[in-house]
Amino acid sequence: MRHVSGITLLVLTAVFLISLQLQGVVCADGQQDITGWERDSAYNRLYRVDQYQKLKGTLVEIIEVVPMKGMAPGLGMVIRLKSGEKATVHFAPKWFAKFLTYGFKPGDPVKVKGCWAEIDGKKVFLASKVRNGEVFEMKFRRTKDGVPYWSLTSEEMIKEKLED
Repeated sequence: MRHVSGITLLVLTAVFLISLQLQGVVCADGQQDITGWERDSAYNRLYRVDQYQKLKGTLVEIIEVVPMKGMAPGLGMVIRLKSGEKATVHFAPKWFAKFLTYGFKPGDPVKVKGCWAEIDGKKVFLASKVRNGEVFEMKFRRTKDGVPYWSLTSEEMIKEKLED
């Protein structure tokens, strides 16, 4: 049985993470359905940078969400907080967040950053980023202003990467 060196594992992990971050460059410019998820939509106006918070918990399940009537499907997750309560987390349009299904599984410890919002009388957490331990992290919104990555043009995404 062949062992993988630490450097090889590090390089493979880096390539994987870079490919996840670049998915927005390939998919931006409106090539995918973002109905209701647009930068200035009623849904995105619910994201309040000034109410930025962190949640820690255990992943219960990854779910498909349609936050408001008429929106394109998105992905989210249900997590169990340390208090025992469950929280529903919204991430992004399904095509943008599809890699969540590869990097997370039920029982994983997760850290989510974002803000709370109320939609149809239910409290949900709108995520800007999610992390699975120290292994996998996915960003959905810019921390400084809450602009969703899926709404950026290719040029804006490249500029964003250069500023990182």
